[in-house]
Amino acid sequence: MTRNGPFALTFHALVAAFMLAPLVIVCLVAFTPENTLSLPTTGVSLRWFQAVFDHSDFLQSFWNSLWLATMAATLSTAIAVPAGIATTRYQFPGRDGLNALFLSPLLIPHLVLGVALLQLFSELGAAGSFFWLVLAHSVVITPYALRLVIAALIGFDRSTEQAAASLGAGAFTVFRRITLPIILPGVAGGWLLAFINSFDELTMSIFVTSPATVTLPVRMYMYATESIDPMMAAVSALMVAVTAVAMVVLDRIYGLDRILVGRQ
Repeated sequence: MTRNGPFALTFHALVAAFMLAPLVIVCLVAFTPENTLSLPTTGVSLRWFQAVFDHSDFLQSFWNSLWLATMAATLSTAIAVPAGIATTRYQFPGRDGLNALFLSPLLIPHLVLGVALLQLFSELGAAGSFFWLVLAHSVVITPYALRLVIAALIGFDRSTEQAAASLGAGAFTVFRRITLPIILPGVAGGWLLAFINSFDELTMSIFVTSPATVTLPVRMYMYATESIDPMMAAVSALMVAVTAVAMVVLDRIYGLDRILVGRQ
């Protein structure tokens, strides 16, 4: 704060207000008692939040997204931990290529990934399967988990591992008792970040979901094309709240400054 003058602080405040204004407006509209999208001027009502919980399709889609994000984040973290250890600690042919492969979904548009995965699943006869949907989401979110695992491994003091090995501990025991507890904040942060991205994923999910596995973002998109009532604002407000809570937990466990700025 002391490095910025009044003009810089005012400019930053206006930019933040401009970015947050749509979220604030959507959350306010969710409390309207009217039947159309409008700001609550005559009173505040929770009728549209009640409508969300009375809508069985939205509830089913929420549980689909919750289970999908949980399983995909867990799978991506299970892949990211050994991949991060291998790419940060060892030198082997193809190391840079392997690292680029794991991070490549960050560079490929999700629209392209969705079309490619749809074609692949159709060829395999697995279109609409929840298991393959989990794999598809894991492909997209693994880079987020991997980046935090790598950040936790960089600068890791291996003397504790060497001490445990010199006392007779096996490789798995060293990993379970020494390595994993030390990098656990990065692993937990990577899991949470992967979970958030999986839960909010829309573009790729449109192509690979089936009527039985429709996720909440896809359900919202489908509903928005047919209706413009404030129930969409209520669902959006609930998702904002869930995401905000998850980000607070992520900040408490790992620190958003370490994720966004790279501070150690």
